[in-house]
Amino acid sequence: MNFVRLTILASAVLTSLASAAQSQVQAQTTLRIGIAEDPDILDPSIGRTYVGRIVFSAFCDKLFDIDEKLNIVPQLALSHETSADGKEMTIKLRPGVKFHDGEPLDAEAAKFSIERHMTLPTSFRKSELASVDHVEVVDPLTIKLVLKTPYSPLIAQLTDRSGMMVSPKAAKEAGDKFGLHPVCAGPYKFVERVQQDRMVFEKFADYWNKDNVHIDRIVFLPIIDSTVRLANLKSGALDLIERVLATDIKDVRADPKLVLSTAPELGYQGLTINIGNDKAKGPLSQSAKVRQALSLSIDREAINQVVFNGEFTPGNQWVSPTHPYYQKAFPIPGRDVAKAKALLKEAGVSLPVTVDYMVPKGTEYEAVAQVVQSMAAEAGFDIKVRVVEFATTFKQAQAGEFQVFQINWSGRIDPDGNSYIFMRSKAPQNDGGYSNPEADKLMEEGRTTSNVEERKAIYGKLTKILLDDLPIIYIYHRTLLIAHTTKLQGYKQMPDGLVRVVGLKFK
Repeated sequence: MNFVRLTILASAVLTSLASAAQSQVQAQTTLRIGIAEDPDILDPSIGRTYVGRIVFSAFCDKLFDIDEKLNIVPQLALSHETSADGKEMTIKLRPGVKFHDGEPLDAEAAKFSIERHMTLPTSFRKSELASVDHVEVVDPLTIKLVLKTPYSPLIAQLTDRSGMMVSPKAAKEAGDKFGLHPVCAGPYKFVERVQQDRMVFEKFADYWNKDNVHIDRIVFLPIIDSTVRLANLKSGALDLIERVLATDIKDVRADPKLVLSTAPELGYQGLTINIGNDKAKGPLSQSAKVRQALSLSIDREAINQVVFNGEFTPGNQWVSPTHPYYQKAFPIPGRDVAKAKALLKEAGVSLPVTVDYMVPKGTEYEAVAQVVQSMAAEAGFDIKVRVVEFATTFKQAQAGEFQVFQINWSGRIDPDGNSYIFMRSKAPQNDGGYSNPEADKLMEEGRTTSNVEERKAIYGKLTKILLDDLPIIYIYHRTLLIAHTTKLQGYKQMPDGLVRVVGLKFK
C-alpha cells in the first residue's frame, strides 16, 4: 500500500515537473526570420552584404539610427554637435550601456570601435570614415571626432556599420576571428552560427532598452529560393521573410494570416563593369562606347514589367527618380538598339561581343540576367550568364574575376553612400577598378559641403561623367517587400531595408 502511494506521489511530481517544463518551453518565444542569402562575416568592420546588415540590426546597435522619414535619431549616442567649421563632431554617449560580455560602453570603448573601423587592414569602413583624423576622449561618456576636412555625410555613416560598437575586450582577444563570435551592444547576443543553415541570438538581459524587447530568441534562416521562403511562412515554419517576389504580392495580400510591409528602397540594382581589373581586356572594359551600347540595349521598363509586375522603379542613377538628389537633366534613356549597334561599329569591335556576366543565385536576380541577355543579343552582345552562390560572388568580384557583376546595393540615406565607395579610385568596394581623377575630385567636393543646392550641382557634374564612363549601369530601384504572420505585432518597414526587432511581440 505504501509502495503504491509512493508510486502515485512520484508520478504526480513527475507530471507536475513535466507540466512546468512544458509551460516554460511554451513561454519561450522565438522569432524565425527567413533571409534570401547567407551573410558574409558578422563583423561590422568587415561585412559588406545587405543581408548581413539585416542580421546586425538584431545584435549590433549603432551610435545613431533612422526613422521612417529618414530623420537621424539617437541610439547608443544621446546627441551630437558639429563645430562651426565642420571639422569636429562631439558625441555624447548613452549612460549605462553594456556589451554582451558585460563590459561597459564608455568613451574609450567607442574610440576603440571607430578606430578599429578606420585601421583594421580588411575594414570596408575606411572610406566611410576617411575624413576622420583621430578620435579624442573628452570625458567618460563623450568622444570627439576630429576631421581632416568637413564631411557632411559623417552623421549618416554613423547610422550604419561605421556607427556599430564592438567590445574592445572581445575584439582584442578574438583578433581576426571576431566575426565568428561577435560581441556588440544590441538587444540580442550571439549564440551560434551554422553556415548556410542558421544564426541564433538570444535576448540580452542587460540591454539598455530591455523593456522594449519582448521576444526571447531570434533565428535567421538563409533560404535562397523565394518560393520556399514564402511556403515556409504560409505553413508557420517562419514568422517573417524578407524579399518577397513582386509576382507574389497578390498571393501574400490575399492570405488573411499574412501582412505585407513595403517601402521604397534607398539603393539600386546595377551592372558593375570590370573596367580596371579585367584580365581578358575585353571590349566592355576597354571602351566606354561598348558600355554605352550595352546600356542602350536594355529596356528598363520592360524588365520592371516582365520580372516585377511593374512594382519597381526603373532607374539610371545611383539614387531613384524620386530622390532629392536625382539629376533630372539626365533622364532614364529609352531602349535604342540601332544606336547601340552604331556605337559598337564606332568602337570597331568584332561581333558578337562576348561578356562574362556574374549573377548571384536567386529567382529574381537570374530572371533579370536572362532578360538582359536576351535584349543585349539583339544589339550584338553574347552574354554568358554565370550563376554563383551569393557570398562567393563578392570574393570573385574583389579578385576581379568577372566582366559584369549584377548586384543590388541596399542604399544609404546620403547620396555619398551610394556612390563614393563604388566609384572613387581604389575605394574598398570599387570592384571594377574604375578610376577618373575628375570624378574623384567631384566626389571629394560632394563630401565637404552640407548645402543641398551646392551638393546637387556637384553631383550633376559627377552624373555627366559617370553616365559617359558607365562604371555601373543602373537598371532599377526595388520596392522593399517584407511579409510576416499576423501574430507578429509592431513591425514597421524602414527605407533602408533592415528588419528592426526591438518593439516586436507575438499576440
